[in-house]
Amino acid sequence: MVQSLLQNKRRVRFIAILWTLLIFLLCLIPGRDIPDVHIPLIDKWVHFVLFGLFSLLWLLSFEKKSSLIALAVFAASILVGWCVELLQGQLSFLGRSYDPRDILADGIGGFLGVVLFMVWHRNEK
Repeated sequence: MVQSLLQNKRRVRFIAILWTLLIFLLCLIPGRDIPDVHIPLIDKWVHFVLFGLFSLLWLLSFEKKSSLIALAVFAASILVGWCVELLQGQLSFLGRSYDPRDILADGIGGFLGVVLFMVWHRNEK
């Protein structure tokens, strides 16, 4: 079932767009509305997972598979993460702040998503 879902590139692209919007929505929730969880670095892990899936979904949405597309998706994961952090820093009413370590977690997650995609795609051949 998952394999057939992933073969429809338009559907995967739609899911990737929804995932991107979900990232913005989740990252722009006011700080006071976020539950206080006492797990070390939980926010970094959340960024890591969100952006790993971001990269994976966007790569799955393209018909062509190329290193250039993979590089562009990785760059997009960093760019989107940076935009989220800028918004958090500028929209003071959210009670959130700009954190460059979140961008690092986004980039690492985005990179892992690219690597997983490349391994998965290589094993399909």
